[in-house]
Amino acid sequence: MHKLIATALGIGYIPKGGGTVASIACCALWYLAQPAGYPAFAPVLIAIALTGIGIWSANVVEEEWGKDSYRVVIDEIAGMCLTLLFIPINEKSLLAGLVLFRLFDIAKPFGIRKLEKLSGGWGVMLDDLLAGLYANLLLQAALALRIL
Repeated sequence: MHKLIATALGIGYIPKGGGTVASIACCALWYLAQPAGYPAFAPVLIAIALTGIGIWSANVVEEEWGKDSYRVVIDEIAGMCLTLLFIPINEKSLLAGLVLFRLFDIAKPFGIRKLEKLSGGWGVMLDDLLAGLYANLLLQAALALRIL
C-alpha cells in the first residue's frame, strides 16, 4: 500500500522525469475536478490529506528504498496541489503553476534545500511543499498584477 501511495499509483517507477509526470498528472486531475462543484474547502483538505499520507508512506518506503528515492513522487503531487490552491484554473494558470513549481522543486532555492535534509518523510515532503508555496505566491502576485 505504501509503495502504491508513494509512487502515486506507479508513476514513480518511471526512471527519469517521474516527478514531472506526477506534477502533470496532478494538473490534469485538478483541471478535470473543477467542474465537479466540490465545496471550496475540498482542495485544502485534499492537500492536507496528501501531505499526511505522503509523510507516512515516505517514512515506510525509505527503509527499503533509501532517503528520498526517485520513486517517491507523492511529494510532487502534494507540492503541485499547494501550488494550485486558490488559483483560478485554466490552461494558462496550470502551465504557469507547473513551470514555477518544477523550477523551485529542481533548483531548490530560498531554504528549500534545507528542508530536504530533514529526516524521513518530513524531509521528502516539506521541500516540495515549500516549492509549492513559493510557486503559489508568484501565481497570486501574477493574478493581482493581471499578468495571468
